[in-house]
Amino acid sequence: MIKKLMTLICGVGLAFMALTAQASDYKTLDTPVDVQVPAGKIKVEEIFWYGCPHCYEFEPTFTKWAAEQKDDVVVDRMPAPLGRLWATHARAYYAAKALGIYDKVHEPFFNAVQQRQPLNDDEHIAEFFSHYGVSKDDALKALQSFGVKSQINIASSALRSYGLMGVPAIVINGKYVINMDGSTSVTTPEGMLTVADQLIDQLRREAHTGK
Repeated sequence: MIKKLMTLICGVGLAFMALTAQASDYKTLDTPVDVQVPAGKIKVEEIFWYGCPHCYEFEPTFTKWAAEQKDDVVVDRMPAPLGRLWATHARAYYAAKALGIYDKVHEPFFNAVQQRQPLNDDEHIAEFFSHYGVSKDDALKALQSFGVKSQINIASSALRSYGLMGVPAIVINGKYVINMDGSTSVTTPEGMLTVADQLIDQLRREAHTGK
């Protein structure tokens, strides 16, 4: 009986360890970024660039993972304006959101960029958007709007705070950064999701115990 009990305890212990992310799997920011996490929620951000082939390959996996999350997890994306073309594509992301066509254009835009279509300036992006229910003029106004420029500035500031110089990456609650730049033990995009799952479970346990 004692042997069975010890076996059960060990099994529970191993299961707990499996759900706990190791410190080497992610970076903890000394000063978390305020990502406006609603009370009782956990916010997960995917940091990406439309021109990144690794992000492109990861996108279907991340989308499926996001759809499977419980109600306490808020999933969002943040385009990384880490260069001139990166910033141009980030403007496309935020403009699509502002125009209400993001759900329709996100995947096709990703495909088009990866297929090397000339989407490297506002004129070409506006033309692309015009096939999804908005006029080219409205698309240009959105791309060049103050609101979109403000979003780019916010994203740039967040990336500096996250210490990110590459994508894809995942950030949880503006505090825990998971990437594959060699600063953590994670080496694959799928590995990032495994660590994200572990951190989410860890945050749920901490919320439950009040720690």
